Amino acid sequence: MDLYKMGLWQTFLAGGPVMWPILFCSIFAMAIILDKFWYLHKIRIDTAEFLATILDKMKHHQIKEALATCDKTKSPISHILKAGILKYDRPRPQIKEAIEDASLYEVPKLEKNLTALATIAHISPLLGLLGTVTGMVRCFQVIQAKATSFHPVSPGDLAGGIWEALLTTVAGLIVAIPTFVAYNYLVSRINTLILEMEKAATELVNFLTE
Repeated sequence: MDLYKMGLWQTFLAGGPVMWPILFCSIFAMAIILDKFWYLHKIRIDTAEFLATILDKMKHHQIKEALATCDKTKSPISHILKAGILKYDRPRPQIKEAIEDASLYEVPKLEKNLTALATIAHISPLLGLLGTVTGMVRCFQVIQAKATSFHPVSPGDLAGGIWEALLTTVAGLIVAIPTFVAYNYLVSRINTLILEMEKAATELVNFLTE
């Protein structure tokens, strides 16, 4: 049977039962990746421009306007800066503590589901390996059955097990590779955003405590 002439569903079934958990992993991974990309796009802002706007309003003692700007901007950076602005007339330690408390709430939202994505990237090839093992077990079962009944073993008798072994390995890698790439990209994006948050918060604290 030619793999390139087989339908997707036929190929899936030829991989055996281990293809089902691999399929579920691919669905979960895709859902997490799309959700994270949409979330990061939604909260994306020009940090330098936003910070400049906030500092300009603070220079002119426009506290309410600065808070309103933070409320209109749906981003973790705006939420953290708002926490600092609310304590603008307090000592430096209290301002920093307010910002740190806000970051404890915002950072986990950024990192949400990344652990699950990393887990999928790691277990998908292991599921493929499990399918390889179960496929080889099938092959040896056929060999044992043929040997017990004194019938010669033909390549066709082993084909099903070998198909299962190879297809599950391929499927596991197909899921794992793009998932791992997406995970590393998302981690890089989030780390960059967290660094921007820290820099903006530091600049605000320095400005308020000058």
